[in-house]
Amino acid sequence: MAQSPPTDPSAPRGTVPAASDRAEKLRQRREAEDRAVLREIDEAVRQDQMAEFGKRYGKPLIIGIVLFLLLLGGFMLWQQRQERAREQASEGLVTALDQVEAGNLAEARQRLQPLAGSSNAGVSASARLLEAGIAAQEGNLRRSGELFAAIADDGNVPAELRQLARVRQVTVQFDDLPPQRVIALLGDQARPGQPFFGSAAELVAMAQLELGQRQQAGALFAQIARANEVPESLRSRARQMAGLLGVDTIENVEEVIVPQGSTGQTAPGQLPQE
Repeated sequence: MAQSPPTDPSAPRGTVPAASDRAEKLRQRREAEDRAVLREIDEAVRQDQMAEFGKRYGKPLIIGIVLFLLLLGGFMLWQQRQERAREQASEGLVTALDQVEAGNLAEARQRLQPLAGSSNAGVSASARLLEAGIAAQEGNLRRSGELFAAIADDGNVPAELRQLARVRQVTVQFDDLPPQRVIALLGDQARPGQPFFGSAAELVAMAQLELGQRQQAGALFAQIARANEVPESLRSRARQMAGLLGVDTIENVEEVIVPQGSTGQTAPGQLPQE
């Protein structure tokens, strides 16, 4: 019977034999080598995919980027030109106004002509309004009314400028327009809350008087007199007209009488001394 080799009595119990350690190290080394190979393969596959993507989409992608940059540059240039055009238009309008105030109407009209043809609706309408106003100052009321009417009928002009043009048209043509036509043109604007209520309502009320509609005219004058957003000069005229038509518009006597005193020092509740 064969005998087992003698063991070293001095070796500690549970110690892994040296052969097992070598086997474990070899296994770990093989796993590390396998992972390295897999990484190399994965990297090679990615490179091949990128190369294939570049071949297939590289040129269209570059063209797209170049086009985007060109469009962006063009848009920024367009914005810059638009801003410069707005500044030039504003300067032109201010210069024309200065010429009007100085009495140089011909020079003002000459400066307004290129602005009247501007592609900017607001700039064009403002220039045309000034042209119509110049015609009125020159005494050519027929031409002025025609210019104002053309602006009011132009759907490309901003709404408030169209309403202003309509009021100005009726103002310069009032003596030549039938009262019914005045009411038809300004009836929608002669309501509280409209941007040019005071001026439009005064013209409509005057037309109603010409038609003998005293009650309607008095009521409309009273509305003007009570509208706080209307200029005080217009409210004062409307208050007087309403009074003549038998409509009392004075709600607070002190608010009307005290401001008319020569010193403004009248005590509350007292009438100013003659």
